[in-house]
Amino acid sequence: MFRKSAISACAAASLTIIPAQQASADLGDALVGAAVGGVVGGVIVDQVHKKKQAEARANTRRTTKTYNSGYKRKASYNSVQRQENRDVQTSLNHFNFPAGTPDGVFGRNTRSAMSSYQSFMGYPQTGQLTEFERTVLVNSYHRSIAGGAGTSEIIANSQYGQRGLLKHTQQEMAGGTSATVASYQAANVQAGTNPAFAAFSLPNFGKASDTSSIANHCNQVNLVTNTNGGYTKASDITDPAFALSEQFCLARIYAIAKSEDLSSKVTGISSSDMQAQCETLSPSFKDQISALSLIGRDEVISQTGAKVLSTGMSPAQLSNTANICLGVGYRTDNADVALASTLILVTLGQPAYGELLGHHLVNGFGTLQRNDLALQWYTSANDAIASGQPAVFAPTQVERPDLIQAAALKLDATQAPEAVTKSTATFSLPVFTAQ
Repeated sequence: MFRKSAISACAAASLTIIPAQQASADLGDALVGAAVGGVVGGVIVDQVHKKKQAEARANTRRTTKTYNSGYKRKASYNSVQRQENRDVQTSLNHFNFPAGTPDGVFGRNTRSAMSSYQSFMGYPQTGQLTEFERTVLVNSYHRSIAGGAGTSEIIANSQYGQRGLLKHTQQEMAGGTSATVASYQAANVQAGTNPAFAAFSLPNFGKASDTSSIANHCNQVNLVTNTNGGYTKASDITDPAFALSEQFCLARIYAIAKSEDLSSKVTGISSSDMQAQCETLSPSFKDQISALSLIGRDEVISQTGAKVLSTGMSPAQLSNTANICLGVGYRTDNADVALASTLILVTLGQPAYGELLGHHLVNGFGTLQRNDLALQWYTSANDAIASGQPAVFAPTQVERPDLIQAAALKLDATQAPEAVTKSTATFSLPVFTAQ
C-alpha cells in the first residue's frame, strides 16, 4: 500500500513538471523509475529493519547465553552439594538414623538424624556434621554396601550390629595418622566444640571386651534350650552361666514386650524418633555404665541417683521413659541404652530390674565380665522379690528367683578394682508419657 502511494505521488509530480509533449513519451519511464525507486527504498528499509532485528536477536542470545551460563554454573555447584547431602541422608537412613527421603535438603528430620548419629558416636550434638564426622558416616555406608568377609565379621562381632561399623571406622580413622586426628580437632575447635580425641595415646596390649550381639547370643541360647526340651531347672544346674543366659534372654523378651505396649500409648512421636531419643541415654550415663564393671552396686546407685535427680523429671515420667527405652535398647541390640535404662529403674526403687545388670556383668554385654559384681545385683533383686516386691520378668514362675540365685552362687568371683570418678556433665533425658 505504501509503495502504491509513493508511485502515484511520483507520477503526479512528473505530470506537473514536465511538458505535456514529453508526458506521454516519458510517462512510462517515470512510472518505471518511481516503481523501481519505491521497491529499492522498500528493500533498503526492510534490510535495515531486518538488520536491526538480527542484531536484537543476537543481543538477546548473548544475554540469554550469559545468564544461562551463570545459571548452569550455579546449578552445577548446587548439584554437587545436593548430591553430597543426599549421600549423608542415605548413609543416615542406612544406619537407622531416620533422615527421611534423600532429597539433598537438610530439614528437621535430617538435623535430628545427624544429632542422633553424633550422640551415638560420642560427638557434640550440633545437628551439623564436621568434615570428619561426615567422612566417617559416608565411608562406613560405602563399606557396608560393598560388604565382604571383613565387614561382615565386624558387624557380627559388634554389640551395635550394623552400627558397629561406624564405631570401627571411627576408631580406624582416629587411630590413624596424627594429621587425621589433628584435622578433626581443628574442625571441632573452629566450630566452637571440644575435640573428641585427646592429644595423647596409650599403649594397648589387651584384648578388646566382648561386644557380641545380645540378639545373636539369645538366638543361640534359645536353640540349645529347645534342643534340651526346655529351660534349666534349679535342681539340674550343670552349667550356671548357660542357666543364667536362659533367664536373661527370657527377661529380654519381657522387656521388649512391655516397651512396645507402653510405646503404643505414646502419641505424637514416631518409633524411629523414639529410638533416636532413647539413644541419647548412652552418652548421658556413660560414667555410670562404666562404673558397673568397677565398683559395687550401692555406689553405682548413688552415682546414678545424683544424675537422675538433676533431670527434674518426676519418678513416673522417668519410670515410663526408662521402661520404653529398655525395650528399645534390647530390640535394637544397643547394650548401653539397655544398661542406662535399667540403672534408672533400679535407682527409682525397683531393684528387681537389677537382675538384668547381673546378666550383663556375667556375659560382658556392654560391661566387663565380673561375676562377683553380678552376684550383688542378682542377690539384691531376689531379696526384693522375697520381701514382697512383684517380679518384673516371668512373674508366674515362682521358682525363677531361686534358680537365678543358685546359678549365680556357682560362678567364680574375682576381686573388684578401684572406683571411677563421678561425672558432673549436664544432660537431658527424653520424656515419653503414655496416654
